Amino acid sequence: MSNIALKPNCLNFYEVLAQAVALISPTMTAALIIPVMYSNTGDWSWMSYALGTVMLLFVAYNLNQFASRSTTSGSMYAYICRGLGVTAGAVGGWSLIWAYLGISIAGATGFSIFADTLLKMVGLNVPPIALFAVCVAISWYCAWKNVKLSAMLMLAFEGISVALILVLCAIVLSQHHFAVDAAQFDVSQLPWSSVGLGVVVAIFSLVGFECATAFGDEAKDPLKTIPRAVMVSLVLAGAFFVFVTYVMVLGVRGYSTPLDKLDTPLNTLAELAHVAPLSIPLSLGAMVSFFALNLSCLNAGARVIYAMGRHGIFHEATAEAHETNETPHVAVTTMAIISFALPTIAALRGLAPLDIFNYAGTLAAFGFITPYCLITVAAPVYLKRLGEQRPIDLAMCAASLVLLMIPTVGSVVPVPDPPVNYFPYAYLVYLAIGIAWIFAFHARKPTAKGKIHQDLEANHARFQQDVTPVPAIGSPKAA
Repeated sequence: MSNIALKPNCLNFYEVLAQAVALISPTMTAALIIPVMYSNTGDWSWMSYALGTVMLLFVAYNLNQFASRSTTSGSMYAYICRGLGVTAGAVGGWSLIWAYLGISIAGATGFSIFADTLLKMVGLNVPPIALFAVCVAISWYCAWKNVKLSAMLMLAFEGISVALILVLCAIVLSQHHFAVDAAQFDVSQLPWSSVGLGVVVAIFSLVGFECATAFGDEAKDPLKTIPRAVMVSLVLAGAFFVFVTYVMVLGVRGYSTPLDKLDTPLNTLAELAHVAPLSIPLSLGAMVSFFALNLSCLNAGARVIYAMGRHGIFHEATAEAHETNETPHVAVTTMAIISFALPTIAALRGLAPLDIFNYAGTLAAFGFITPYCLITVAAPVYLKRLGEQRPIDLAMCAASLVLLMIPTVGSVVPVPDPPVNYFPYAYLVYLAIGIAWIFAFHARKPTAKGKIHQDLEANHARFQQDVTPVPAIGSPKAA
């Protein structure tokens, strides 16, 4: 294994925040997910996003118990190891790789959908596989070359796209004279039976805030930067989703096609607001935002693979850092190859890019729930070991687990239509393969567990000795 490390102290707060926001991808939800939410919870869709945000704030609270005290590359994997042991940590890391790969595929397919929309405006018809290749190839180069370049691109692209969407929302509200849409607050119309499923969709929209922890080796002042990026990305994205959902439901009310049947809701909203020319920059903004989503997943997933590779769980080549670029180039390349290959295979089998997008995103959601549950349980165990556990920490753990049961149960009950009803089993097969691989790793290298613990303890001691953790929002001060 190479002694070359990732480039230290190269990402400031805004650049780490950009990684998390890009993976959440507010534009993705505004462009394609809000209609799905509306099909479940109708006029009360904004409430599902509010509930989902509050739910994940509990998870973020538990995550930040670790992030405010120590950090390293691929931190969420390392955090679970510190709280629940190497086996649980490896299961969490294995699950995160599934999640980041799924969302990276959603990014590539979303890019192809909006690139195709723009190309057809000028009379060009490009196969989706070629568009997958363009997206993933450029993402790979940016992730391989320079993590700071990646962060700056994501910050610019997602920022421009979100700004365009907010401009459109302001126009819609002004044309409605900023009047309150009473229908969206009519309790008698609240679809109680569908709220759980709505929260599932909200969770899918909001996952990704935790990826800020993957950049522990590269962030400046990480004990402040990373916890704040976790919380701020989640709060900003949640507020954006609540606001845009409210405006979108208001803006298309009375239109001949209901919101849940619209393929390009932002473009329709622009037409109804009499600013149809805005649909071109909106589609362009969505296209580059989906590119940023793919790039963010390559970056985050690669660092989980890199961290696990350094501990010997994966091949030692995955723990290599590029001699010049100081990026995890082997892990990045691995992520990129799979991110391109899977949607390509699906497209060759006749699936449309929008179907691939929906399926990939749904599958990815399962991969986030497992590490969220593990980090929630790990937090009070970790704090007890440090002698810092308080009653509120146990209460936050319990509340978080109860709330996480909503998307867990809601994703399988009632039973979805095929092929989505088979997705939980596909994830469980993947998880079983990972568990078998992890136990085989322990059998091959019986002393590795002790060495991993020593490495984690040494990293933790380094921060405890050199840095006094300053709490971020939602993170109590270390004793």
